[in-house]
Amino acid sequence: MSTSKRRRILDIVATDATFERTDYRGREVWLGKCLHCNAYLTVSLDGEPISRATIEHIIPRVHGGTDALENLGLACARCNQGKGSRHDRHFDRDPRVRELVDRLLERRRERWRDPDAT
Repeated sequence: MSTSKRRRILDIVATDATFERTDYRGREVWLGKCLHCNAYLTVSLDGEPISRATIEHIIPRVHGGTDALENLGLACARCNQGKGSRHDRHFDRDPRVRELVDRLLERRRERWRDPDAT
């Protein structure tokens, strides 16, 4: 995984209050929750996912979403792939998709923490 992708993951971790530093199998890691299903996600201190954590663009880039931290979260691969394949391509046409995106944006706001707090 590229250094820039690991850095982005760490930036997301720093702004997501569900992530805490903890001991995992004899080493210190970040442990937090999937933006969708709240499954536990584990990320090494250098930003490498230990579990199947993936970067979630809440508003898809193809529909105007950006790489701003407010639009990014960490999700388990299953949830992220499911959203992408079932919902992202229908973003403009299906009001249920917009409801999902609005829920995820709200969840991200609720979890937000000042990155200097980590």
